[in-house]
Amino acid sequence: MKKRRRGIEEASVSFLDVISCGFGAIVLLLIIAPVGDPVAQLEAERTLQTIVRELTEKLFDARGETVQLSDELKSRKEQLSELEERVARLKAQLASVEKQSKQISQSKIVEEEQLRLAVQVLTEEMERLVPQDQIKNQLIGGVPVDSEYVIFVIDTSGSMQMAAWNRLQKEMINILDIYPAVKGIQVMNDMGQYMFPDTRRAWMADNPNTRKRIISALRSWAPFSNSSPVEGINAAIQTYYNPDRKISIYTLGDDFSGRSIRAVVKAVDNLNQAHRGADRLVRIHAIGFPVHFTPGQTPNESAVKFAALMRELSYNNGGTFIGLTDLQP
Repeated sequence: MKKRRRGIEEASVSFLDVISCGFGAIVLLLIIAPVGDPVAQLEAERTLQTIVRELTEKLFDARGETVQLSDELKSRKEQLSELEERVARLKAQLASVEKQSKQISQSKIVEEEQLRLAVQVLTEEMERLVPQDQIKNQLIGGVPVDSEYVIFVIDTSGSMQMAAWNRLQKEMINILDIYPAVKGIQVMNDMGQYMFPDTRRAWMADNPNTRKRIISALRSWAPFSNSSPVEGINAAIQTYYNPDRKISIYTLGDDFSGRSIRAVVKAVDNLNQAHRGADRLVRIHAIGFPVHFTPGQTPNESAVKFAALMRELSYNNGGTFIGLTDLQP
């Protein structure tokens, strides 16, 4: 009995093994064997291959474009580097040019100032050296006309009235003509007396009517005079000087009755703060009329003193002295 039961158990185990193996084979066949329509599967496979081929080509194209873009980027970077270097060089050149331009401008300013001073000194020296017979009847020759205000100090003595008055009126017109427009005009005699008392300590406006009025009044204007321009010059400076004004005083006369030329020059220099043409408050010009110069005779001492005085005053105070050689208008 025991032997028979062992045979049955062995048979049962073998059967199960066979069944398991068969089932596994079926499952494997189901996995390996294609399922569905073979034609559809083939078409799907072809489509898939086509898609893979297209994607592969696009990938290659993208790689090619990437390489090309990389090359272009590298070239652009090299160009940018060259441009940056060029800009740096141009900036350096510009800085150098600006520096040179600044140096040239400064040098030009210095040279212009030196030239201006040299011209001024040369002009004054030429005016001092020009013979008086070359400036006959030329009031504007060598006379600086940069002033904005003009004051006339006129010798109204008897000798001027009788011998030089017509010529004086002509020279007054000439002087006014070299100043087309000024900010103010004033006229007084060598004693400091005003041609128009109502304008005392004021300026007459410059216009054609004022100029005509001056010339017209000059014909009959004859206040007392001591033949010395000192009082008139002092009055003009003390009354009308202002740091913001450019003033010229024109002294017209024929002689000087004072005793000391040196004293007058010193007094005017102190008043006008003049130092050989520098730091002057006003310019002082002078015109000498040859009333007391008779051809073939020794000149009158007072006339020589007037010429010496006005020459020194004009030279010290930035002006010009002109000695006329005749009295013909």
